[in-house]
Amino acid sequence: MERRTIGATALEVGAIGLGCMPMSWGYTESQRNGESSLRTVHTALDRGCTLLDTADMYGPFTNELLVGRALKERRAEAFVSTKVGLLVGEQHIVANGRPGYVKRACDASLRRLQTDCIDLYQLHRTDPEVPIEETWGAMAELVAAGKVRSLGLCAVGARAGRRRGARLYDGTLRQLERIQQVFPVSSVQAELSVWSKEALEALLPWCVTRGVGFLAAMPLGNGFLTGTLTPGQGFEPEDIRARHPRFTAEMMAANQPVVAGLRRVGARYGATPGQVALAWVLAQGPHVVPVPGTKKERWAAENAAAAGLALDRRDLAEIAALPPARGSWD
Repeated sequence: MERRTIGATALEVGAIGLGCMPMSWGYTESQRNGESSLRTVHTALDRGCTLLDTADMYGPFTNELLVGRALKERRAEAFVSTKVGLLVGEQHIVANGRPGYVKRACDASLRRLQTDCIDLYQLHRTDPEVPIEETWGAMAELVAAGKVRSLGLCAVGARAGRRRGARLYDGTLRQLERIQQVFPVSSVQAELSVWSKEALEALLPWCVTRGVGFLAAMPLGNGFLTGTLTPGQGFEPEDIRARHPRFTAEMMAANQPVVAGLRRVGARYGATPGQVALAWVLAQGPHVVPVPGTKKERWAAENAAAAGLALDRRDLAEIAALPPARGSWD
């Protein structure tokens, strides 16, 4: 598999990563299976998907424990990315960016992951009560201590509540400029897919001009772009799509032309709509790494194979002409 670079530290990963979150959190709880998920991690590594993306809040904690079981056998083959900054309560999630907490959380993640060093430590969310420079400074100290190799920031792009005329990631760009003065940013993780292209406007260009890697979250549109979901199928109560404005029955039906377009392009190559969606993300630049989430071996293998699909200008133009995605916020 093609290799891609994460940031100025020149850390190399496979062209496609593996998002481990669905194995423990956020999606179809009834289908979670630890042994099946472990096999999925091994399948991804076998196919060259070296970047394993997790977080302490997924579960919470159980996702890191699962990844740690795989790393115990194959640490040298994996690029380990985990996150800090969010605490999960009974009915809420809160940010915690206090330096002391960040350091304790890192030690706990190292134990769960069964490793002595995290390749990429990402700030999941900023704490509004702690200056981001203080949180980032504590993370930089972890690099100096040899517990972490590089640092990344997860972007926040709230669609609601923005000032008129403000771009989706303006707040994140301001944060990036501030923390760059403290310690170099190696990567930014944000949503990027055929139906969510906002990061292309300013966030990805910011990364490109500074040699910062870009981890594309939700490159398959929470599963919609695979073409395997049916309008009105319903989701389990704890599934994040049950409350997502693009996953009402009406909006899923309205957005079918997006999937149909990906299927037309894929037919020229014998590829699935999901593989075309991942190839489109890869086409956005050499430092972009899509991180599709899955808990099943079949999908991990299919996603990995998308690294071999190169879209031409005709394909990209056809995808660019697809209708914009709709949601119940529209």
